[in-house]
Parts: sequence; C-alpha cells; structure tokens
Amino acid sequence: MAANHQARKRFGQNFLVDQTVIEAIVRAIAPKTDDRLIEIGPGLSALTAPLLEKLEHLTVIEIDRDLAGRLSGRYPPERLTVVQADALRTDFSQFGEGLRIVGNLPYNISSPLLFALTDYADRVIDQHFMLQREVVDRMVARPGSSDFSRLTVMLQSRYRMEKLFDVDPTAFDPPPRVTSSIVRMIPLGPDRLRPVDEALFAKVVQRAFSQRRKMLRGVMGEWTALIPWADLAIEPTWRAEQVSVASFIALTDALHAAGVR
Repeated sequence: MAANHQARKRFGQNFLVDQTVIEAIVRAIAPKTDDRLIEIGPGLSALTAPLLEKLEHLTVIEIDRDLAGRLSGRYPPERLTVVQADALRTDFSQFGEGLRIVGNLPYNISSPLLFALTDYADRVIDQHFMLQREVVDRMVARPGSSDFSRLTVMLQSRYRMEKLFDVDPTAFDPPPRVTSSIVRMIPLGPDRLRPVDEALFAKVVQRAFSQRRKMLRGVMGEWTALIPWADLAIEPTWRAEQVSVASFIALTDALHAAGVR
C-alpha cells in the first residue's frame, strides 16, 4: 500500500502513484509562483509535492485526519495550509478571489461536489480535476449523445470544459475498477447566456431528465401546455438529451414568463 497508509473506502481513496501521469497533470495545470491554488484531496502528496515546487504557497483540503496530520508535519505552514475538512461542506469563499482548484476527486462525491463548486464559480479562474471517465464524458457531451445529461446541462451553462486525457487504473494504488480522465473547467464570464431565474432553470432541467426515455411532452407535466414549442424550435416529441443548453435556458425563460416559479 502506498506510503504504508491503508486506503479508506469510505473516503473513496485511490492514490495516484504513476510519475508520468503526475507530471502530465502538473503540466496541464501550469501553476505560476503566486497562484492562489487549492487542492482537494491531497492524499499522499502525489500532486502536492510537485505543485509546491512551483508555488510559493498551497492550500489543501483533506477529510482524512491522519493524512491531514501527515501533511502538516511534512510541510511548514508558510508553504502549506492544511484544512482538515469535507470539501462538500467547505466554504470556498474563505480563500478569496482568483482561485485555481485542482484535485483527484473521490468518485463517490464527484457529482455533488461539482454542483457545490458552481456556487463559487465567480471566484475561480479554472479547475482541473481527475474524475471517473464516464463522468467527464457526460460533462463534455453534446446534445443528442447518450452521455448528455442533467450534469452536462448544469455544468455547461456555467463552465467551458475540455477533456484533456485518460488515466489508466494501473496509475493508482489501489487501482480503481474504472478508467479516470482529466478535465479542465473554466467558468464562463458575466456576459454568458443565463436564465432569468436560476432556481427555475435547475428545476426545469431536473424534471426534463427525470425520465430520460420519455418524450418532453410527457415528462414536463403541467408545464407542457405553457411551453411555446414552435417558438423555441423544440419538438414536444424530443427527449431531454436532444435539447441544447441554450434551448433549456430559453425554455426556462418562457416558463418564467408564463408565471412558473
């Protein structure tokens, strides 16, 4: 086991050990000396150590008390700030503005954490994450693809995303049962296309994808009669995966104009 630490299933721990992959990730991040960089789940320092070679200071968020203590003992506080906490419950606004967030995210919390981080997108320059490949494929999917999902729409409405490369299970100790991928997420600016009611947008997208095999006219329920299908260039016989992010925003605005909240 890596560095004599027993990986804990409840924390979804799979430690990156392949030096070639580590170097490729650091190159993709391209950290600059004065970056305000936050690493989620530093684990056994696979990324932490090479990042610190290029940064004046790094902040890490580690849920595992033993690993957090090990990190605190290994690096001086003026170089490394260790926050022993659950990233899902962390207020990222405490770290200021201009954040760059990176991490090998535990697969068991990846989607909830991605959603949670959207609340701080205005404070973020970019995010580089290692995730399960099927999650990344959903994040970057195009309309009409079977990978196009609620996660796709919600994240693409807020970020420009790019899948960088895959990582084989053999790059980890213990190896996971799935292939991983690296994704780059850059928040869209204030001039991005956005719905008039963000909360309603989330409700519309959730409902549309709640029964993927159903046509929209069936799954939208009482909203169906309020939707100006022709004006929106959306067919009521389509399924949710056929509707683009921009069309979901237009659909939400039409429902808002019809009095839906």
